[in-house]
Amino acid sequence: MKDKADYSGMTVNERLYAAGLLDAWDAAAKSRDRNRMVEFLNEVDLSNQAEWISDKILANPKFHGF
Repeated sequence: MKDKADYSGMTVNERLYAAGLLDAWDAAAKSRDRNRMVEFLNEVDLSNQAEWISDKILANPKFHGF
């Protein structure tokens, strides 16, 4: 069984990078694919904030670099 990664103490970007999801996350954000963004955040243990984070980024993508 694969051990679950410990993302505690990491920023969102650090979590995505550690999981190998940063490029896919960037692509989803650039294409405004909210569902994929939420999926990626759920994978890095941010399920309780995934929708909120995605919505904040999509509300002002240029501010967040997208």
